[in-house]
Amino acid sequence: MLEDTCVMGTKDEALLPSRIVYAPMTHNEGHRYADCERRFQGIPGVERTAGGRLYYCFYSGQDDEGSGNFVMLYKSDDHAKTPFTPVMVIEPPTPMCRTFDPCLWVDPRGRLWIFWAQSYTHYDGRLGVWASVCDMPDASDDCAIRFSAPRRIANGIMMNKPTVLQNGNWLLPCAIWQFMSSEYNHLENERFPNVYCSCDEGETFSLIGHASYENRLIDEHMLVQRKDGSLWMLIRAKNGIGQSFSDDGGYTWYGDSDTGLGGPCSRFCIRRLHSGNLLLVNHHEFNGRNHLKAMLSRDDGRTWEGYLMIDERTDVSYPDVTEDETGHIYIAYDYKRYTEKELLLACVTETDILAGKIVDESSRLRILVNRAYGEKT
Repeated sequence: MLEDTCVMGTKDEALLPSRIVYAPMTHNEGHRYADCERRFQGIPGVERTAGGRLYYCFYSGQDDEGSGNFVMLYKSDDHAKTPFTPVMVIEPPTPMCRTFDPCLWVDPRGRLWIFWAQSYTHYDGRLGVWASVCDMPDASDDCAIRFSAPRRIANGIMMNKPTVLQNGNWLLPCAIWQFMSSEYNHLENERFPNVYCSCDEGETFSLIGHASYENRLIDEHMLVQRKDGSLWMLIRAKNGIGQSFSDDGGYTWYGDSDTGLGGPCSRFCIRRLHSGNLLLVNHHEFNGRNHLKAMLSRDDGRTWEGYLMIDERTDVSYPDVTEDETGHIYIAYDYKRYTEKELLLACVTETDILAGKIVDESSRLRILVNRAYGEKT
């Protein structure tokens, strides 16, 4: 575990733990968390528990993606048929810090993890991945839904879910961006799409390797273990999506190249489904951040098919995915973070994706999870 020693009143404020606020007030005018006061929001994550509860996270708060923003967590117990309800807020430790880029993940033991990044000002060159765990995410009493004390587990940012390998190890895609620098911290040897590993179900984490695709930008990489046991890393890049490969569990990487998948240099999401197929949610035949589509690969990413349109509008972005045991796929994304400030969800199936249109009567698009409408100051 990383050392958390800090000095007050400096860049090391970002090493202080955030504060968890339960049952936040989201309807009272004048309250910091209220829908009518929040002036920016986006970058969502979604997860589904064994009991069928949906959790949805994002970050919000100020005029832009700077100091003072906070992470919010909502839930739904009826498959998003009625409005999601707030569970908690993760407040930055000081006003000069921000909590941002959250990620939800249910581990093999059924625990719900929420990860987030923490920085002094917008970007301090070191950042930090923090984590908190809920042992009973399906508790019927809201007062029993409690998360562990925040714990700093890595340098960098991790906004995409961990991958559990065939040997049980967890790999976490954490990054320190190469394209930005900061006067506060200079970690030259860590400015890569990095890989952290836990061999003990989240008790400890260690940095084991990194890739180095030259066109990377705000890496937001993801990891997939292929059927032959090798690892495939996809990396956000200036020219779409880059890739790298590992045959030793993530320690060394090779074959850095363009995937040919394209994209407007924005977050994408890839995930292995229960069927064994790979799901990719990405912009396709796009002009900027539009035409967000879901596609499937039945051959470990060599070819793709389906191309179901999730949302064709301009400024839809940052998908995250989870799946339930019946094959329903939930896709979270945002729409116009600074104006409409909408957080959305799609519920589709592999049948829909392969058909390239909605054919399952239970599927739905553009489910509104939350909309903020505060005005910039």
